[in-house]
Amino acid sequence: MQLRKATMADFDQVITILKDGANQLAERGVDQWQGDYPSLNQVKEDIEHGWAYLALSADEETVGAIAIVDAPDPAYDQLNGEWLSNTDQYVVIHRVAIHSQHAGKGYATQLLSSVIDNIKTKRADVESIRIDTHEDNHAMQHLIAKMGFTKVGTLHGVYRPKEISYVYELAK
Repeated sequence: MQLRKATMADFDQVITILKDGANQLAERGVDQWQGDYPSLNQVKEDIEHGWAYLALSADEETVGAIAIVDAPDPAYDQLNGEWLSNTDQYVVIHRVAIHSQHAGKGYATQLLSSVIDNIKTKRADVESIRIDTHEDNHAMQHLIAKMGFTKVGTLHGVYRPKEISYVYELAK
């Protein structure tokens, strides 16, 4: 799995992948990413800050998208729980999606594994990797646990009123 930093020329492709991801969640009855998140402005900001990436399969076909956001993440100021690492040297994995045309082929596992390896080898400044997902997104919770993350707490109403997200951390 290769990662390629997204540019504004990739904007429509990133939006297409994320909207497809939102549709997949809706089909599974998960009330995550329904409505205006991730927004067009959020994706634009991800690209402008160099946080947005496209995931490429071994044959260089674009299969997914991800954002790797540098700290601080204000949403995490409201954590109900305790971090493994009391640090401001962290990155947050957000907006992970594999397009439905490529689902079920292990790409999500390859993507997160690739991101984690990349951060561990190329980002000496990073002490912690953080991620969160909706309380009903069991597939993502399973993947996060499989990647070695530890559940450290919850967020209540950060993304939408009454929404609960589970928060995880991987100390580097």
